[in-house]
Amino acid sequence: MVQLIFVMILAYLLGSIPSGLIVGKVFYQTDIRQHGSGNLGGTNTFRTLGVKAGLAVTLADILKGTLAASLPALFSLVLNPLEINPLIPGVIAVLGHTYPIFAGFRGGKAVATSGGVILFCAPVLFVTILIGFFISLYITKYVSLSSMIAGVIAILYVIIMGLVKTWDIPLLIVISLLSSFVIYRHRANIKRIMNKTEPKIKWL
Repeated sequence: MVQLIFVMILAYLLGSIPSGLIVGKVFYQTDIRQHGSGNLGGTNTFRTLGVKAGLAVTLADILKGTLAASLPALFSLVLNPLEINPLIPGVIAVLGHTYPIFAGFRGGKAVATSGGVILFCAPVLFVTILIGFFISLYITKYVSLSSMIAGVIAILYVIIMGLVKTWDIPLLIVISLLSSFVIYRHRANIKRIMNKTEPKIKWL
């Protein structure tokens, strides 16, 4: 039980690392929370600090989810086997990313860190949603819309795999929750898309 609690706390702290805030302040002397959407995620970093910073923050946020999901396996290598689905600490890390203790509980919108969890738990699914994301991004030029579409693709993928092969109920539940959470976090973006005031990317 102590080991389980420690893993959950560590997963939350990993997720809470404010990549956007660190990159902005250390390398650009800029607090991105005071620019653009005020969000600490990769999208606002792209808009505020440019492509290099945006890529660095996005990759760091993905890595947080991947590391958190790998914690049970890592602990089992050095301590007693930890019987816990890696999706659970992964979800905790997503909550940490969204509500980070190190940044006043104002974080990102859960997209990249959710992707990192999926990368560890279902790599083929990760590649599938990544392709879907960039196809949507190329067509629409909306990062927010493409993120939500990627979530829908993830749900459809898990359902199709369940119908064709075998059902992974924990994965279906977590993917459905994460996708719903991502859409919820983008509710302001949905309004701006409908009003045609949502910014479009210019680099793709």
